[in-house]
Amino acid sequence: MIYINLPEEKQRRLSFYLAMEEHVAHVVDADDCFFMWQVEPTVIFGRNQLIENEVNIDYCRKHGIQMIRRKSGGGCVYADMSNIMFSYVTKDENVNFTFNRYINMVALVLHKMGVEATASGRNDILIDGKKVSGNAFYHIPGRSIVHGTMLYDTHMEHMVGSITPTDEKLVSKGVQSVRQHIALLKDYTDMSLADFKRFVRENLCQEEATLTSEDVKAIEEIEKEYLTESFIYGKNPRYTLTKRGRIEGVGEFDIRLELKNEVIKEMNIMGDYFLVGDIDSRLLKPLLGVKLNREELGKALPERLDDLILNLEKEDFINLMIQQ
Repeated sequence: MIYINLPEEKQRRLSFYLAMEEHVAHVVDADDCFFMWQVEPTVIFGRNQLIENEVNIDYCRKHGIQMIRRKSGGGCVYADMSNIMFSYVTKDENVNFTFNRYINMVALVLHKMGVEATASGRNDILIDGKKVSGNAFYHIPGRSIVHGTMLYDTHMEHMVGSITPTDEKLVSKGVQSVRQHIALLKDYTDMSLADFKRFVRENLCQEEATLTSEDVKAIEEIEKEYLTESFIYGKNPRYTLTKRGRIEGVGEFDIRLELKNEVIKEMNIMGDYFLVGDIDSRLLKPLLGVKLNREELGKALPERLDDLILNLEKEDFINLMIQQ
């Protein structure tokens, strides 16, 4: 695997590194690329999430915490200079294989440090049953991108306050609750943060490459999209009906429907699910003009949905759509 360096060390926004993933995927002809980054306090939420449902916008503005949407699915996370973000770009396009390979590679590095880590669920790495790393995935043509957190340490009050839309008086209780479910790597190793980064790099990567100043300019052009208000805040679709629910092993769904005479006229699917295919052309578009009942939905939908949304079964989706 190749480690990707930038030509100069400079503090950048999280959006720059998301754009860097895209650029590397497009221009670096290597089977596997990897890099690490750190940012000032930032909340990152998934491509299909409604910001007002996931982020305490007032808290973030009050405390100077940036809010950035990513192009992968999954849930909302908080990052700061005390934890590390990993980016992995690969030619492999099989989502399950890519996820498993990457997560197991990272878990193996932790094992080499003497930390008993395990891969778990859709996208997590655990220590003592507590989450130390969460990861998300998305495709571009010919490449897959996985990115995630590694909680070496973090500002717990900001983590809870920024991603929990709640009264600030409840933050301290939230910290106690969250702390029971997450692991901080500093509690399991004597390595400093800098030493840990060096260890990861040496154990995951055999080569390195350095981008040019021209690459940086290209990345900054890609970054502009991430910084637009329309991308960050999104556009709330018109709707006359909402179907909400959780499908085990898939995620939370918030389906917005505009109906006329029980026929679907517009539709949008929000949530923390992992998108692995083109739902616009293969799921949303086929349902326009379809009556909202089990039989008609069954005819309109493709037999397989798990190649569009990770682990999604057709019957589970139809059940969610027609629930009362």
